[in-house]
Amino acid sequence: MNSPRISAIALDIGKKRIGVAGCDGLGLAATGLVTIDRKSIDYVIQELIDIVRDRKPTVLVVGFPFNMDGSVGPQAKQTVRMANILSKAVGLPVEYVDERLSSIEAEDLIKAENLSPSQNKGLIDRKAAALILERWLAGDDRVDGKILVLENVSKTVVSIDPN
Repeated sequence: MNSPRISAIALDIGKKRIGVAGCDGLGLAATGLVTIDRKSIDYVIQELIDIVRDRKPTVLVVGFPFNMDGSVGPQAKQTVRMANILSKAVGLPVEYVDERLSSIEAEDLIKAENLSPSQNKGLIDRKAAALILERWLAGDDRVDGKILVLENVSKTVVSIDPN
């Protein structure tokens, strides 16, 4: 009996760049694909549309940047806002994975390859996205419930709905 094909794209959304990773059809390996510079929202959307067209994923997996104490801070709110924009642009649902320490793990992997993290920021972003996707594929660190974003004039509030 054939296993169902797994097709997912993971995003490590940062202020300057977005690391992108994909998985093989069996969900056994996650690989960093590209790093998208956040030149403009239109640029990011077009780059992601091209990736989605080529890889045909069924879900976007996005790293959710909880604070180390588990609270939700400003970066998480910006990440959810961007994930919602990208989700609508490419017509895919979003699932979130706790990304705490993924960039540090990615930096450690770069150092183990005798590369300089400061000279390889894009590579760090891709590796962090691959780590996020590996966690999702393993069923680890998924953010339970649905992330809700309630926008009003002055701020965005993010809450986690357990239903």
